[in-house]
Parts: sequence; structure tokens; C-alpha cells
Amino acid sequence: MSHIRIVVADQAEAIFYDLSSLKARPTEVARMSDPAAHLHDRDFSSDRPGRSYESFGKARHAIAGENDPRQREALRFAKEIAGKLDADRRNREYEQLIVVAGAPFRSLLRDELSAGTSACVIHEVPKDLVHSPVEVLREHLPTSTQELKSA
Repeated sequence: MSHIRIVVADQAEAIFYDLSSLKARPTEVARMSDPAAHLHDRDFSSDRPGRSYESFGKARHAIAGENDPRQREALRFAKEIAGKLDADRRNREYEQLIVVAGAPFRSLLRDELSAGTSACVIHEVPKDLVHSPVEVLREHLPTSTQELKSA
């Protein structure tokens, strides 16, 4: 079994775990937080609605909920998490990825993953478990390859 990275995230925090096998206990390896996620709406600077520019090509599109400062901040944090996952993958820190996040943040994060990192995703858990102990996370993880999503 190859090395597995787990990211457990919401719009304010992300915890990264490593797993040596599906039966192993996850080991925390990194943590990120977004202090701006805890701000009141009035504390966000509100400027013109943002646009998202793709890294490759000239495609651009309006960001969903672009007038909502919380949505913009969640998107920025999703990009930051995706960037770390991409860098860690390129550094060969993991070969497979499990994403644990509740909707709608899981969707934001999935949209920000590079093609290479997306290809590493072997399972998703549609739950917000950022504030849960590792034992609760363990209960939601697959324990065999039969439980993994097909590639």
C-alpha cells in the first residue's frame, strides 16, 4: 500500500494526516488555519467582486457568490490548501489522497485541486470533522481497497 495523505478541512482550518495503510492510525503532519474565516462580515474589506483566473490559458470566470466576502475568503483558503497538497505531492510526500470536508467547502476545494493532485484522490468523506478527534475520523475512513472509489 502506498503512502496516503488525508486532508480534513473546513473554511477556517485544515489538518493534514499521513496514513501508512488503510488500517493504520492517522498521524498529524501539518495544520493550516485562516484567521479571517472568524471575522464578522463588517470586518471584511469589500471591494469590487473578484474574478478567478486560471493558471493556464486565458479562461476567466466569475466566482460563485463573489459579492459575499466569506465566500471569497473560503475560496482563497481552498486555493491555499490545494497549493500545499500540490507541493507535497510534487515532493513525493504522498501518492494517494483522501479528502474529508463538508459541503460546500469540499466542492470548493475539489475545484482548486490541480489535475495531478485530483488524480491522487482515492476517497472522499462528505463530513466536517475538523473539530473531531482522530478516532472519529478513523471511523469514517475506508478500511479496505474495496471501499475506495473507482478511479
